[in-house]
Amino acid sequence: MLVRESPEGRAAGRIVETEGYVPLIDPASHAYRRRTNRNAPMWGPPGRAYVYFTYGMHYMVNLVTEPEGQAAAVLVRALEPLDGVDLMRRRRGVDKVRLLCSGPGKLCQALGIGAALNGAALQGPDLLVLPGDPVHEIVSTTRIGITRGVDLPWRFYEAGSNWVSRR
Repeated sequence: MLVRESPEGRAAGRIVETEGYVPLIDPASHAYRRRTNRNAPMWGPPGRAYVYFTYGMHYMVNLVTEPEGQAAAVLVRALEPLDGVDLMRRRRGVDKVRLLCSGPGKLCQALGIGAALNGAALQGPDLLVLPGDPVHEIVSTTRIGITRGVDLPWRFYEAGSNWVSRR
């Protein structure tokens, strides 16, 4: 579960799709070449958010996973909306629940995740990652929306989920 607490209220969803990004062997990783001001949160400590702005219009949220000094993160690609659905609808300007969090930019908009949360702890108070319902079958595919490292099978989603960005 990814939970966003804000003055507007709580918005939360079950993580159903992710992509992994690892430096040194992954040219699509923001940390592939070196540490920069932009990618600094990827270098740890783990349990932090790496939030970045892309395509001049969308924020993306990653969960930093490795020990400090070993840059790696998991991009949250899609959520099954569970809490704060009306708030998500207002933030996104759409009514159809299926469209609220079915992509990394959409879910950041729905949860109100932006640059101010870059480096935020995933244990609160603004962002929380909590255990959710068990996933019974996970599909692994190549990542989408990138031009480098496209052959790496590091996209994972829940089989049969109606909430993923695309199959």
